Amino acid sequence: MAADPAQIEALLRAALAPSFLTVRDDSAAHAGHAGAASGGGHYDVTIVSEQFAGQSRVARHRMVYDALRSLFPAQIHALAVSAFTAQEYQSR
Repeated sequence: MAADPAQIEALLRAALAPSFLTVRDDSAAHAGHAGAASGGGHYDVTIVSEQFAGQSRVARHRMVYDALRSLFPAQIHALAVSAFTAQEYQSR
């Protein structure tokens, strides 16, 4: 069973206190994909948090994955992450 995007959002808000967050369910675009046969969904997250300041891209992704650990692999099969500080997000 795929995760509810609202559940993903709640976990990320609790762990990382983002100033901006979007969670997009891309599961329909991956219908029939062998890896998603278990029911896990495909999601795209854009998150802006000051907790990312001074962290590498890998560390930021690890922070997001750690916040969602309880949903892997049964409810989340694939996750695309774009993680920024507020300053980075504004300057893009």
